[in-house]
Amino acid sequence: MSESEMQLLWRSSHISGGNAAYVEELYEKYLRDPAEVSEEWRSYFDGLPVQEGNYSADMSHSTIREHFLLLAKNQSRVVPVPASSVSSDYERKQFAVSELINGYRRRGHLKAKLDPLELTQNQKVPRLTLDYHGLSAADLDTKFQTGNLFFGSSEGSLSDIIEVLEKTYCGSVGAEYMHITDETEQMWVQQRMESTRSRADLTDEQKRRILSRLIAAEGLEKYLGTRYPGTKRFGLEGGEAFIPCLAQLIYRARFSGIAETVLGMAHRGRINVLVNLLGKAPSELFDEFEGRYEPGFGSGDVKYHQGFSSNLMTPDGEMHLALGFNPSHLEIAAPVIEGSVRARMDRRGDSLGEKVLAINVHGDAAFAGQGVVMETFQMSQTRGFYTGGHYPYRSQ
Repeated sequence: MSESEMQLLWRSSHISGGNAAYVEELYEKYLRDPAEVSEEWRSYFDGLPVQEGNYSADMSHSTIREHFLLLAKNQSRVVPVPASSVSSDYERKQFAVSELINGYRRRGHLKAKLDPLELTQNQKVPRLTLDYHGLSAADLDTKFQTGNLFFGSSEGSLSDIIEVLEKTYCGSVGAEYMHITDETEQMWVQQRMESTRSRADLTDEQKRRILSRLIAAEGLEKYLGTRYPGTKRFGLEGGEAFIPCLAQLIYRARFSGIAETVLGMAHRGRINVLVNLLGKAPSELFDEFEGRYEPGFGSGDVKYHQGFSSNLMTPDGEMHLALGFNPSHLEIAAPVIEGSVRARMDRRGDSLGEKVLAINVHGDAAFAGQGVVMETFQMSQTRGFYTGGHYPYRSQ
C-alpha cells in the first residue's frame, strides 16, 4: 500500500461512532502529555480546532466527545452512530444553524464595518454568536444543510457557512431588508447579496468608468472649494461615490427599457450631479458663482436649487434626464417628482410604469423627519398617483 493510500485510510477509518470513547481516552492522554500518544494521533490532535483558537483550553471532554461523534456522522454517512441522542441533537443543531442564518440576515448590519476610520466600536450582537443558538466551536467542522442560503451547495461546514454570512452581511455593506413584506422582493435582495458575497463582479471597463467619475466628482469639489472658498454650495466631499452609483442606476434603468428618468435631488451634491451627470457646462456654473449669470423666466433661484434637463448616452441607447427644481424644504420635492413621472407615463400610454423612472434623493432629515415623504409612499399604489410597481392603474 502506498504512502498516500495509507494517509487516506488514516483520515477516514479511525474516526467512527464506535471508537468515540477510545478516541476521547487518547485525547485525555494527549492533554496530559502529547508524548504519551503515537505520532499519528499527536498529529491528528494538533490539527483540532482547539489548537487554532476555536476551542477554549478548558473545554469539557463531553464537548470533544460530541465533536468526534458528529465528525463520524459526517465523514461516513453509511456508518450508523450508536448513540441515538446524536441524531436528535443533530436535528436540533440543524434548526439552530437555520436560526443563525436568519440572525445574520436580520441583524448582520449591526456588525458591518461602516466606519473606515474605526472611530466607533460596533455593539455586540447576541444573535450572531454560537452560544445564543446553542452551538459551540465543536460544531464548526460539522456539515449542515444550508437551506435557502445562496451558498453554492446544499450543505457545508458551519465554519464555511459563517464565513459566507460574515462576508455578505458584516463587511463594508450593511443591509436591512427582512422587513420587506413582498416575498419576491425580499428573495431578490437576498439572492443578489448572498450569491456575490456583497461584492460586485466588475469588468475592467466598468472599473475604469467608475474611477473616471470618482476623479471628476472629487476634482470639481476641490476646484470649487479652492476657487470659491466660503461660498455656500452644499459640497459632496466624502460622498463622491454617489456620482458613479447614480450613473450606474441610470445605466441599468436604460438597459431595462426605461426611456426617461426624473430626478429629485438633495441639496448636498446637487451641483456635482448637474455638471458630472447631466452635463451642465462648467462655464455656466462658474458664471453663477461669480454673479455673471442672468437667469431666464422661472429660474431666478440660488444655484443649488435650479433644475436641468439633458440626454445622456448609455451603452444601451439615449436616456432623457430631468432634474426637478428644488424647494427650500426638500421633502416637498418627492410628490412633485412623482407627479411629473405620472404625467409622462400618461403621455406615453405607459400604464405599467415601464418607460419612466422616478429617483428621489433626500437627506436623512427630509426623508425620516417629514410626513410628506411617507404620505408619498402611502399614495404610491393608488390609481391616481401610481408611478410603477406591482399594481398597474387602468388608463381611462
